[in-house]
Amino acid sequence: MKTILLIEDDRALRENTEELLELSGYRVITAPNGKIGIEVAKEILPDVIICDIMMPVIDGYGVLENLSADEKTRQIPFIFLSAKTEHKEIRKGMNLGADDYMTKPFEEEDLISAIESRLAKAELLSRMSGKTTDDHGVSGNEMRTLHELKNFFDDNGELANFNQGEIIYEESSRSNKIYLILKGVVKCHSMDSDGKELITSLYRADDFLGFTSFLNNTPYQESATAIEPVELAGISKENLKEVLEKNKNISLELMELLTENITDFKAQLLQMAYSSVRKKTAQTLLQFAEIMNTKTEESIKISRHDLASVAGIATESLIRTLSGFKKEGLIVIEGRNIRIKELQALRYVN
Repeated sequence: MKTILLIEDDRALRENTEELLELSGYRVITAPNGKIGIEVAKEILPDVIICDIMMPVIDGYGVLENLSADEKTRQIPFIFLSAKTEHKEIRKGMNLGADDYMTKPFEEEDLISAIESRLAKAELLSRMSGKTTDDHGVSGNEMRTLHELKNFFDDNGELANFNQGEIIYEESSRSNKIYLILKGVVKCHSMDSDGKELITSLYRADDFLGFTSFLNNTPYQESATAIEPVELAGISKENLKEVLEKNKNISLELMELLTENITDFKAQLLQMAYSSVRKKTAQTLLQFAEIMNTKTEESIKISRHDLASVAGIATESLIRTLSGFKKEGLIVIEGRNIRIKELQALRYVN
């Protein structure tokens, strides 16, 4: 039975999460603050640590820094669980070496999935290190996580800026670089046989962009355009390939990330194929709100054309559906912008 250390100062949340994890087959040890959490972690050496950020005595960042400095605990998978949702806070936690970052409130299956994923990765890395250390040793400068790779892009990438509506790359052009989005939102899109644009995916700050093949300069299979002002850091495919060859740990994380992207794309295709126009429109609004980090009181600044392209419906149908949502009080239309008024109700539109 795997052991999880849960460090959380909110008693009710700590007890509820403990019960959830125990019902899922884990042995759970809890700590009410960071100081006690550090002591317990070094004593029992758990398989996974789940830690809140805002805590008395020592906060979550302090816990991670302390455990990362100790040889015995630095390799233990570490998951932040926090109400902090700002991009800079998430990035700060990941830069310190956290393996995952979940925001409160969280879905039970998402937490269990994150734990299982980290345990599986730890097992794979343990097996790999057992095989490779004897042959090659372990470099002290080896990157451990995908977030360290993102820092590599930040530090070494060639910066490029694009205004709203500018094309970043076009379908069929040669792909020489992989990008990390530092700021803004990007849409990837293709043209169908009737000449209509179909948005295939949306990417936001901290997402990678432009993956095709590491082996050769395979042409881009879709175009990429800035939805709002965008800043990118680009690394040549040859350079990135060298980095991944030297850092097998990151290669595994990157494979996991790309697999998740494929799963999301399949879900989008199923929605486009089988959902009603109302449901397609509602889900697309929610998707844009999430990608653009929009709070309920803020407007989504997106064109009707882009909304229709993601939903896979005609622009005219989308406009009629938005008018219906407005009459029902689900959204507010402010010129070209849309503000979601009833978030939960929109989730359950059929």
